[in-house]
Amino acid sequence: MSTLTHHESATAEHLELSAKTRRTFVTIIVAGVILLVIGLILAATGFGAEHHIAEHGTGMGASAHHEEGSPIWLKRVFTSLWLNNVYFIGISVIGTFFVALQYVAYAGWSVLIKRVNEALSAWLLPGGVIMLLVFLIGKHDIFHWTHEGLMDPKSPNYDAIIAGKSGFLNQPFYLIRMVVYVAIWWFFSEKLRKLSLEEDLNGGTAYFHKSINVAAVFLVLFAVSSSMSAWDWVMSIDTHWFSTMFGWYVFASWWVSGIAATTLIVIFLKQAGYMRFVNASHLHDLGKFMFGFSIFWTYVWFAQFMLIWYANLPEEAVYYNQRLGGFNDRYTWIFFFNLLINFAFPFLVLMTRDAKRQMIMLKIVCIAILIGHWFDFYLMIMPATLKADNGFVIEIGVAMVFLGSFLLLVTKRLSQASLVPVHHPFLDESVHHTT
Repeated sequence: MSTLTHHESATAEHLELSAKTRRTFVTIIVAGVILLVIGLILAATGFGAEHHIAEHGTGMGASAHHEEGSPIWLKRVFTSLWLNNVYFIGISVIGTFFVALQYVAYAGWSVLIKRVNEALSAWLLPGGVIMLLVFLIGKHDIFHWTHEGLMDPKSPNYDAIIAGKSGFLNQPFYLIRMVVYVAIWWFFSEKLRKLSLEEDLNGGTAYFHKSINVAAVFLVLFAVSSSMSAWDWVMSIDTHWFSTMFGWYVFASWWVSGIAATTLIVIFLKQAGYMRFVNASHLHDLGKFMFGFSIFWTYVWFAQFMLIWYANLPEEAVYYNQRLGGFNDRYTWIFFFNLLINFAFPFLVLMTRDAKRQMIMLKIVCIAILIGHWFDFYLMIMPATLKADNGFVIEIGVAMVFLGSFLLLVTKRLSQASLVPVHHPFLDESVHHTT
């Protein structure tokens, strides 16, 4: 392979987003809106709905009185918005995490895919705004701990366990943490992006060394904020329940989803005639990441499940009781499907070296992982919020709206700069990368 010159990359590696591609993304959004409207009509009219008495486990601490607060259809909208935003904002920040990790590791192989990771962070700011608005408007339908009287000893709704967590689970502090998490992630994403673009214009190694310092600080902050955001945005939905491994579990799900999103975008760009210097070795490394971290996700999943199952303490086991046989088995199939699609499928398909180097195999696995981990977050969030009143039409409709919007923002950012970081000091190493 010939050496990539700056002139070649600057002229040949700029993404031009066609009107047809934009229409495709808009079509996904429109289809999602139509599906959402259909789901709202079905939910509001009660067509096909099943009415169940909410089941409670010892220590759950969630009253789950559906007669209180919003009607079911509106609760499903708020919960779906929260579910999808947590999912996509996680994929978005993983783009920055991946870039930062490559900088501090002095990795050269990943330089050619760096701009894809930078583009993923385009969702952080709008995702943060959506998260703030959904919490302010629909918090009572998602988070039981926000209900009135739970922390007041004089109230008939007083809950001693939730009251004991009031120092952490109170709305002002929660909102501050939410803003801080997103602000940190967005600031460092923009800083790394700015340094990368300035490096394109001016060259030299100064920007590279500055990026390493910025990346190192970000990784330290992300190590803390990613776990805490998982506690706040997902684990606190099951207010009484907690797991010391939950932060790692959510991170693992975000991480493997982010790698799958990166790989899928790289493949689509290459098939469209871009990223011509990305070769089978780059795809092989991305495939190894997906293969390895699918196993890592499973390890964390099993470690959490095994410890809770073995201890068999009611206040811990209630989480899995709801997802295995609870609410008339409404979530049991998702529980097992989760393991099948997120572990067994990528493990078996990507086991061979050749499979990790073939675009068609990687595309299939990437799509499966992205769908599978969406269901993973569905399983984390829905049982504690909607109980037996869950569904899929509204939820998938909202997911399609988010997906189309996410793709529009990511591709717009991809088109704003060269797909190849032309003055990166390790560019030549990445061009000639072989495994």
